[in-house]
Amino acid sequence: MIISEIGELIKERRKALRVSQPDLAEMAGISINTLYKIERGQANPTVQILNKIAEILGMEVKIEVKQPKL
Repeated sequence: MIISEIGELIKERRKALRVSQPDLAEMAGISINTLYKIERGQANPTVQILNKIAEILGMEVKIEVKQPKL
């Protein structure tokens, strides 16, 4: 999944829960500008930030590392 898809999922969930961008940014401890960029796929947030946002929105972040096929 690419960052623009993640940003869109965050935006959709935030809107479904009727949480404003300023409120989510404050709860996540990030600037409104950072959240704006994440939702538009223009930022490369850390896993910690994504986890915090996901936790607030009742979502889960899963990271899968695969070995290359030989």
